[in-house]
Order: sequence, then C-alpha cells, then structure tokens
Amino acid sequence: MPPSRTVRALAVALLAVLTAALLPATAAQAASRTVQGGRLDWGIKSSFQSYVTGPIAQGSWNLTGGAATVGGSRFRFHSATGSYDPASGAFRAGFSGGVHFTGHRKAGGGNELDLTISRPTVRISGGSGTLYADMVSKDRGSGRVTSSAQVPLATLGLAGINMRGGSTPVALNNVPASLTSQGAKAFAGYYTAGTPLDPVSLSVDTAGPAAPKSASPSASPSKKASKTKDETAGRFETAAVDWGVRRTFREYVTGSIGRGRWALAGGAQDGGALFRFPQGKGTYDAAEQTLNAAFAGSVRFTGADGLDLELAGVAVRVASGKGTLLADVTRGGSTRKDVPLVTFTAKGFTPKNGLATLTEAPATLTAGGAEAFGSLYRAGTAMDPVSLAVAVDAQAELPPLPDLGSAAEPSATPAQKTAATPAAQPVAADSGSRTGTYAAVGGGALLLLAAVAAVLYVSRRRSSPDA
Repeated sequence: MPPSRTVRALAVALLAVLTAALLPATAAQAASRTVQGGRLDWGIKSSFQSYVTGPIAQGSWNLTGGAATVGGSRFRFHSATGSYDPASGAFRAGFSGGVHFTGHRKAGGGNELDLTISRPTVRISGGSGTLYADMVSKDRGSGRVTSSAQVPLATLGLAGINMRGGSTPVALNNVPASLTSQGAKAFAGYYTAGTPLDPVSLSVDTAGPAAPKSASPSASPSKKASKTKDETAGRFETAAVDWGVRRTFREYVTGSIGRGRWALAGGAQDGGALFRFPQGKGTYDAAEQTLNAAFAGSVRFTGADGLDLELAGVAVRVASGKGTLLADVTRGGSTRKDVPLVTFTAKGFTPKNGLATLTEAPATLTAGGAEAFGSLYRAGTAMDPVSLAVAVDAQAELPPLPDLGSAAEPSATPAQKTAATPAAQPVAADSGSRTGTYAAVGGGALLLLAAVAAVLYVSRRRSSPDA
C-alpha cells in the first residue's frame, strides 16, 4: 500500500476510535430523566380568590389531596411525577392536590359557584407550554355540573426560556399564564379566553435510569423473633404523626403581617400542608386501642412582630377513643413541658396490614394550647387535623409524606431571566449535565484529535511537491 494510503487509513481508524469514544457520552446525555418529586406554586387567579371570599360571592375555598398554601395567595401542589429530556427540552410533570371554590349560597341549599381544580400538569415541548388540570365546575346559568380530566387550562409564556441541557432540580419561576378557550369553558364562564392568570412557579427533582437493584437479604430468624416478642409486648419503634398546626397560622407567619418563617429541626419534615414528626417509639395495645408515643423533631415559628414559638418533644396519647397531642412549648425564652395542645377523635384505631392509622382526625385546641399560642386562638378553636401511623409489623411501611422536592422555594424573579436552571455550574457526570459529559471524555478526545491532526499533516507533507 502506498504511504499516502497507509496514512489515510490510519487517520480513518483514529476517527473511528474518536467517534466510538464520543457516542456513549452523547447517548448518556440524551437519555430522558425521570421526574421524582417536587412542587408547583400557583395562585390560579388572585382576583378570583378575592371575589370568592368577598362580599358578593360570600364563599370560601378548601384544599384537597394534601395541597397547601404558600405566601399570601398561592396554592402548593406536590409529589411531582413525569419525565424530562435534556437533549430536546421536552418536559412533563404532574402534581397532586387540588382546590375547591364555593360561593353564592342559594336559599334552598347548595352553591351557584362550585369549582374544583386539581392535579395540575405542566407539559413543555418545542418552545411552547401548557398547564392542564382536572376540573369540576357548575355552569352559572343552568347549574349543570361538568367534570373533565386534564383540561388544557392555561398557556404558558416561555419566551426567553431554554429548556435544554438542564440538570436537577429543574425550576421555572413566575412563568406568565393565560386562560385557554377550553379553560374558559371549564371555568364556568367566569373569564374569557386570553385572560391573564397568576404566574406559575415549579421546582422538580430528576434522576437518570435507575440501576438494577440487588435482592436485599432477608431478615435473620433471630431478628424476626425479637420483633415478634416486642410486638407481643406492645412495644413499637416505627411511627409518625402529621400535623400542620393551623393553616391560617402558617399563612399569618409567612404573610405581610408576620413576615416570618418556620424552621424544622431534629428530623421533622415539611409536607407543605403539614409537618411530620417521625421516629415514633412507645407502647400500643390493639385490644384496648391505647397508645403512648414520643416523636422526634421540632418546628420553630418566628416573625417580625416578635413571634418566637417552638414546638418540640411531640407526644401522642390515645385512650377511650380520644387522642391528645402534647409538646414542649418554648415561648418568650421559657419552656413548658408536655403541654396538651389539641385533642382529637381516635375511634377505630385498630391495625390493618401491619399499620394502626388515623387519617386527618379533626382536632380542637385545648386551654393549654390557647395559652401556648399567646391567646391568638381561643380554646375550642378547630386546628389542623391529626394523622397518625404506627407500624405494628416489622415489614409495614409508613404512609408517604407529600414530596416537595429537594430545592429551596423558587425566588420571585422574572421567568425570562431565570430560565429552566440549565446547569450554570459544573455537576457530576451522572447528573445529566453536559458539563459532566464533556469532563468524562474530554482528555481522551483531545488526544485523539491531536493524533488525527498530526497524521493528516504528515499525509499532506508527503503528497506535496516539496516533500
């Protein structure tokens, strides 16, 4: 083979090696990621909220499915699921929870205004975005109730937002939204198509394809025997109590008057509409339906108006169909131990599938609780419901907490400037960012490119008249 052909063959071989080195990284980068947890904050339309609760409609709204409130007028939907493709920017995230609006009470009963918006889903593809939701609405004229799943409710303004190349978490802040024609119809005709709605903010966690899980070793016979003995003796070591204190109190703390916040410590978790106090331990008697349990974690509320209230050492006692939630209360620098804060109904507290549970049991403030809150509420005031789960079987799992994702709350900056948080900083290669991909192949690729360039240079030199 002539020297020039040999050189060219070597160049082709080197290029093939380079291509092979780059292809796996490119494929890994293009792989779609799974959305697994996060929140969407949206006020739907603030003026509509004011209308519903104002002097004309004289109505109200309530939350369903674990939805919460954040700030002055936004609703928080939780537990995002879906997918995200960093290569194309295609994005889909569905959230849990809903809001039920009622108003214009009729003399014969019922409400003329009756609207439920739940399970919002954001879909983005090709530079356009739409927010869908399940909607149940009553027509203003006929009173006919219409129920529709995943109505295209709002068009999202994505000008200046590049969804490609993002890493986890993916966040969108204050994205403009406007009512669609289908949304206007499902909104019972209260607004026309094109009406501006409140901006949408979201933050979701994403993960690459999960690696195969190896089978976990089974529990040893001695461990099982120990657990059986503990359960027979009425002891348990896995339990949690969920309580949001009071929705309007949380709104007061973070609103324009309190201008404050809350902080969790000791393992307590924030579920949006509630706080979870985990690691419960104590005794439970299934026959008598009695419980004495202590939980980990604390929550501290602070505000610009001097508010400083901490609830820690949470405990729950159940007997004779009645439950009491107690806590160590720190206020004004002094601490009172085991203060009974609320009482709740605890009938039917029997195990099922290894769990003894109470779900959203209505709770009432005690006299001690009223004092703990600085007489902000009177004894007998309805507080947030209490949910309780006790694992009486070693294999039982506690109910999941609403998943808000790992990111901090989105900041109030224009969406056009925020974009979809495509990786602004180098991240690990397995995070799906292009930075990580380039870092993985950069060194070898540069060496191969240099080799190819050298071979081509020699080839030209040998084939030229001056060689």
